[in-house]
Amino acid sequence: MKKILIILLAAAAILIFFVLLDREPENKNAIYVSVNGNDQNEGTKSKPFRTLAKAASEATAGTTVYIRKGTYNEKLIVQHSGTKSKPIIFSSYKKEKVVLSGKNVEDIEGNTALVTIKNKNYITINGITIQDVKTDVADETVMGIFVTGNSSHIILENNHVRRIETQAKGGNGHGIAIYGTGPMKDINILHNTVEDLKLGSSETIVLNGNIDGFKVENNLVRRSDNIGIDLIGYEGISTDKNADYVRNGVVKNNKVYEISSYGNPAYGEDYAAGGIYIDGGKNITIEGNTIYKCDIGIEATSEHAGKYADQITINSNIVYHNFYTGISIGGYDEKRGGTVNSTISHNIIYRNDTKGLDGGQLLIQHDTKNNVIEKNILTAGSSRLFIANYFPTNEENRLQKNIFHKEKGKTGIWVWKEEEYTSFSDFIVASNGDTQSIYVNPKFKNEKKYDFRLKKNSPAIKNMED
Repeated sequence: MKKILIILLAAAAILIFFVLLDREPENKNAIYVSVNGNDQNEGTKSKPFRTLAKAASEATAGTTVYIRKGTYNEKLIVQHSGTKSKPIIFSSYKKEKVVLSGKNVEDIEGNTALVTIKNKNYITINGITIQDVKTDVADETVMGIFVTGNSSHIILENNHVRRIETQAKGGNGHGIAIYGTGPMKDINILHNTVEDLKLGSSETIVLNGNIDGFKVENNLVRRSDNIGIDLIGYEGISTDKNADYVRNGVVKNNKVYEISSYGNPAYGEDYAAGGIYIDGGKNITIEGNTIYKCDIGIEATSEHAGKYADQITINSNIVYHNFYTGISIGGYDEKRGGTVNSTISHNIIYRNDTKGLDGGQLLIQHDTKNNVIEKNILTAGSSRLFIANYFPTNEENRLQKNIFHKEKGKTGIWVWKEEEYTSFSDFIVASNGDTQSIYVNPKFKNEKKYDFRLKKNSPAIKNMED
């Protein structure tokens, strides 16, 4: 009997331990929101607020707002700033599914966003699904998350943004939009999924204006009808014209696919949308991304004459099966700017130009100067085009140690300064390429499964080494 009593007491102790473990101490710096709450409550875990608006009004520096599961048919407008040691965090509670829905948001002119951060600092938005903002109004821009003014030290992570749509011809929409009208720095867009958007003339994720220092990393961007990730300058967004461009940042380890403007009312039948697009940015690294089934895999240029994408590093990306071209530099006509002082290296550029639009694997357009193209592996698609350069404004661009995939029974095509070459040796002479560039089979481990690692006996290994 005594033995049974001891066992029962031990079991009771264990049960009490786990109950107490689950009952976390009340966080004095936490505010709770629940669809079953009441804004007359105290905002505690046991007596939560009902609305995000109430929570935002109460959330000062050092506060974490925990949002309990459910659908919130309202906007979140951040009211206060945090500090470096005391940020303000809006987060789903223990990864519960929290949805901000715009289904009840009326069409109005101007900007409509479900989450707005304006002139606020040290703010984190974490783990929230943001969806269903639609408009038929041409002068309304709809957005999932909108950060603007001189906001800095912003973290947007683990969010799911979807079904943001403009249905107006000439309309605009964004999944995540960062507009630096004033100076911004330390902008972080991490581990988000942004998908299924109808954008008109705008972009899925965009940083535009006076933004100095950012990270766009480990996001999934897919199934939208305009640009995937866009970094923009010189559009008159910033009040300081001399600083009106995005700079000093990294776009890394993102997966971007099914981004195409074809069928978008703003573009008709044009394949014009880049998976990742640098439009007038400076000192930006595009690294380790995987981009496929987009119109253009990666593009770096400026749409404004006399302005440039400058000091762009496009490194170690896998770019394949894109509709128009794999990687593009330079303006699409002589009224645009171009690309300077940039490096394209160690990329796998594989069977792009799937629509036969003569963009090849690497498209070199108007006004390109002093760029280095080295140690890339290029595999031609059905067009057989490796490099497509239809403009004579190609100055001091250096090709070094690239590997062009030679395939049995197929002839490669290179276009350089408007001249077409089907002889690799003739192309090397015409382009002033180095003698270490080679035309061989690189011997991927498994092309059919898109495993682009090189076999041990690959002749390309030496070229790819630093």
